[in-house]
Amino acid sequence: MTLEEHINYSEILLLKRCDRCVRVKRAVTHNHKAKECRTVMTMLVFDLISAVMTTLVKKALEQGLNRLVLITLRQLVATLFLSPIAYFKERNTRPKMTWEIFVYLFFSALLGAGLSQYSFFYGLQYTTATYAITFANLSPVLTFLIAIALGVESLNMKSMAGGAKVLGTLTSMAGVLLLSLYKGVALTNHPSAAAAMDASAGGGHGGSVMVKNNKQWTLGTVMLLGNCLCFSLWLLLQGKLTKKYPAIYSCTAIMFFISTLQGGALTLATERLTASAWTLTNKVEIVTVIYSGVMASGVGYLIMTWCVGKRGPVFTAAFIPVIQIMVAFIDFFFLHEQLHLGSVLGSVLMILGLYLLLWGKKKDAAAASSVVVVVCCPEPKHLPVDDEEAPNTIKKPNSNHLHHSNYN
Repeated sequence: MTLEEHINYSEILLLKRCDRCVRVKRAVTHNHKAKECRTVMTMLVFDLISAVMTTLVKKALEQGLNRLVLITLRQLVATLFLSPIAYFKERNTRPKMTWEIFVYLFFSALLGAGLSQYSFFYGLQYTTATYAITFANLSPVLTFLIAIALGVESLNMKSMAGGAKVLGTLTSMAGVLLLSLYKGVALTNHPSAAAAMDASAGGGHGGSVMVKNNKQWTLGTVMLLGNCLCFSLWLLLQGKLTKKYPAIYSCTAIMFFISTLQGGALTLATERLTASAWTLTNKVEIVTVIYSGVMASGVGYLIMTWCVGKRGPVFTAAFIPVIQIMVAFIDFFFLHEQLHLGSVLGSVLMILGLYLLLWGKKKDAAAASSVVVVVCCPEPKHLPVDDEEAPNTIKKPNSNHLHHSNYN
């Protein structure tokens, strides 16, 4: 075999190797896009669950259901719902419980299922429902900032991905402020909503639109800020917990069991409640407790834990503002409340900010995966001589002939 034939043969083998690499790269890209779409759709399902739960809780609290009783019963229902699923699904794969993991679970229950809900409901008491739900949208910003400070999230301001994440966070923040501070003209005119506003303005039983004094409003704002901080810390804690204890069903069930004990102890210590206060007296209270326990806590926290393990805490927190958009949708179409210009403009900014943040996260993930793909096709140190890899049209070279041939 001449030198020219030998070079052509090696080029064909290298092309075959690269062709396999291209197929692998395409498969990896396809799987990455499928996983990305799956996590996005899953978080949108979580947003819908949370929006329905928010509407139900608002109605139940207006009818007199105690906040701490609601939290404790909600965690109890979630524990009863998840415990058998966790036992049968993960009984052969569940990691061994250690004191380190138990401490993680204790603080996970305290931050995510206990203090965050406790502070949210008390903030709701001292402000209004709209303000409380809007304030919760600060969670993505706090999560992003804390993640950068702790080194969990990388940020390169010189790259397009880093700039998109910062711009997306600021845009979402602008949408939150617009929703909070600007109401605008009413775009619709439902008679029932107008009548409710007139009744509240005339001194009727206004509920969530009751005027609060400055001291109560300030205290409520501090409690809502505490809710956002606890939720952000919980997301970051879950990122570590899912790596140390990857059994998400057992992890979530144990977390809610601990939270049930914490909530019960807090209720007994701070509230002087009779036995009748723990009794659910109407359909709204029963549906609220069961739905919030099974769907919002059971399914919802499973979704968040799974997404934190797959895409990280910042990605998961970025979908929190969508809840308010869905709440506004439910209020408009089912509760026939008025839709205002500020809600529309704020929602558009929040969606735009979410898109920019997700685009930045996608670019970071693509850059990380491209490094792996490059390594998968190294330059071969020697030519393969397997009959399977040799082209049918070219005769495999004789090693003895190559060794003794004169290429000059």
